[in-house]
Amino acid sequence: MEVLLLYLLVGMGAGTIAGLFGVGGGLIIVPALVLMFSAQGIAPEILTHMAVGTSLATIIVTSISSVRTHHGKRAVDWKIFATMAPGILLGSWLGGMTADWLSGAWLQFLIGIFAVVIGVKMWIDGLRKVQLPTDGSRLPGKAGLTLAGAVIGWASAIFGIGGGSLTVPFLSRCHIVMQRAVATSAACGLPIAIAGALSFAVQGWNNPQLPAWSTGYIYWPAFVGIVLASTWFARLGAKLAHRLSPQLLKNCFAGLLFVIGVRFIWQNYTVLFS
Repeated sequence: MEVLLLYLLVGMGAGTIAGLFGVGGGLIIVPALVLMFSAQGIAPEILTHMAVGTSLATIIVTSISSVRTHHGKRAVDWKIFATMAPGILLGSWLGGMTADWLSGAWLQFLIGIFAVVIGVKMWIDGLRKVQLPTDGSRLPGKAGLTLAGAVIGWASAIFGIGGGSLTVPFLSRCHIVMQRAVATSAACGLPIAIAGALSFAVQGWNNPQLPAWSTGYIYWPAFVGIVLASTWFARLGAKLAHRLSPQLLKNCFAGLLFVIGVRFIWQNYTVLFS
């Protein structure tokens, strides 16, 4: 019961931050689960894989709610989604396989680099107020979109995220209006999460180091606690966001990602390169 309460706290934090900063909770859930799994004594060889797999499983639930909301507002470009989806499914499955080939230290190191890059990018984007066209004129053909979906799905599955930090910038650079880019990215997050979570479940199947209540690299007590709390607290975070400066929020989150990323890089650098 105490462990479930701790996971509820993770869900509260992830949901609030997701609502405040307008990002998926995976960027917060994965580092939080790494710390909690380590404290629980889960084997270091698999705890990062379990954090990523469990994060992807929670994103399935949150994505369904998000997609329904965006679809109700007719903001999702289903044509773009349908073209990217096959690549996303394949890439996400391969991402789970790639993560399984990596050691826990390498996986944490790469997640740290990713967090730093995204944090720095958010901070720079906040300084540059570049207004891109919104006519979709740079959207690639079917092959290009499918390939982009595969790359986004592959990277998202490795890092345990829904892909919004990759899909939104990609669609924005293709001159898709921001509201439609965000909504379509939310839809793309569902196949990323489904294929990625399934891949992590299969890759970790019958691993002798798994704790009880696991299906492969998905740890169900963490899943339940995070899902129960994150949805409600995401609404709370969204309400708080309207009372605070959007630019200040973005800079704060960029700083948080940078700190998390540097910590992961520092912790694992000596292990990998000494």
